[in-house]
Amino acid sequence: MSVRVRFAPSPTGPLHIGGVRTALYNYLYAKKLGGDFILRIEDTDQNRLVPGAEAYIIEALKWVGIEPNEGVGFGDGKYAPYRQSDRKDSYRQYAEQLIQNDYAYYAFDTESDLEALKAKYPNFKYDASTRLEGKNSITLSAAEVAQRLANNDPYVIRIKLPEEEHVHFQDEIRGNVMVSTTQMDDKVLLKSDGMPTYHLANVCDDYIMKITHVIRGEEWLPSAPLHVLLYRYLGWENAMPKFAHLPLLLKPDGNGKLSKRDGDRLGFPVFPLEWTDPVTKEISSGYKQGGYLPNAVLNMLAFLGWNPGTAQEIFTKEELVNAFSLDHIHKAGAKFDFEKAKWFNAEYIKNLSNEQLAVLVKPIVTQKFGVQEEHYLIKAVGLVKERLVFLNDIEHFAYLFTSIAQYDTTALSKITAIQQQFPKQAFETFIQEQAFTDASSLEHAIKDFATANALKIGDVMKFLRTSLVGELSGPVISDLMILLGKDEVLKRVQNCLQQQ
Repeated sequence: MSVRVRFAPSPTGPLHIGGVRTALYNYLYAKKLGGDFILRIEDTDQNRLVPGAEAYIIEALKWVGIEPNEGVGFGDGKYAPYRQSDRKDSYRQYAEQLIQNDYAYYAFDTESDLEALKAKYPNFKYDASTRLEGKNSITLSAAEVAQRLANNDPYVIRIKLPEEEHVHFQDEIRGNVMVSTTQMDDKVLLKSDGMPTYHLANVCDDYIMKITHVIRGEEWLPSAPLHVLLYRYLGWENAMPKFAHLPLLLKPDGNGKLSKRDGDRLGFPVFPLEWTDPVTKEISSGYKQGGYLPNAVLNMLAFLGWNPGTAQEIFTKEELVNAFSLDHIHKAGAKFDFEKAKWFNAEYIKNLSNEQLAVLVKPIVTQKFGVQEEHYLIKAVGLVKERLVFLNDIEHFAYLFTSIAQYDTTALSKITAIQQQFPKQAFETFIQEQAFTDASSLEHAIKDFATANALKIGDVMKFLRTSLVGELSGPVISDLMILLGKDEVLKRVQNCLQQQ
């Protein structure tokens, strides 16, 4: 059987980067083995649905470049529909089958009934030790159950767990896992509104859609024994997928799961795209809007819980596919490292051609500084590419696109003495005489000018850099002069000479 994996988020808010990492690992595994990667939307909890969240999930996956080959927003396959609410009526038959085989039961307990049981039993859970005190089809007569059903009394269907049994399963990352049913409870499988819970729906869908591997977050590990029992009770044990529970994505200090609050506090995004809360209108930052490259984000996320077993760190998406395996996923949680995330992005920017980078920063430059000629923008980004960490950093290099609006006071103080002895007219004439065609020739000419006028070359360079950049750091002076052109260089030199 060919590999089939799924990413199955709930549209209860924006997709967290931990979710993107889960989707990435599913994508890499499927591509590595020539299988299918499916997007399934698990929206069984209708009360928690957030407007716009489903569209956000789809857009986020498209932006990072790990598009499923079937699923919601990506095309129907033979197992459509892929949104659980669209399959609502299909789940009841399986819940009823479990009741018929004595693996589940109707529970008619009201909220007040459950509150009374919680008050009676500290740390109450509905299980083999307490179910006999509930109002359910185990304690009620068959006639009363039939009457309640005929009266359309509200009920849920709960799984009937054995009183004490050890549930075993093999996890592809964690090895053998064993849990006693004494640590579990009789989870609701079908809610009173007829909607299945996650547990029933995800097991049924994985079976129907022929999912071969369930690769999901560690937070679902406690639910896995219940799912194993459901496969057995529904007669699907031989078709049960292999499980792989991924390590948690942790805060930078390793103390707990990474959250939006951590990102807000420490100054980094935890969502792939910017998100506006539909109720509060609060805007949360996104990697895309923060100036990250999607492949850099994928590379960074891949290393949060996995390593290739080599020293290589920069991978193309195709290289990640070829190198990926479940064997190299860690069991321990992975600490998010913002500095490493920035490093990945800077490296990816450096590896872009000037033409590619110009296309990516063009909207930013146009909005901030106005329309630039294409050939000029290509040359300009080439001068500062090594200094960019984010695409948005191009905004910090205003001197490439506009005259100096404000000079750095430290830089001005460093050239005050130089200005006083500088041969202004001779230097202006020198600039006008230069061809501005070759950076190397221009650099030699500047050195010759300094020598001829008994000036230190370092002083001349400080003055030029302050004139052209507004501060004492920047690209190679001769390269910048050729980019700006003779007229603009002369204009900036004259302006700087007037500064006090």
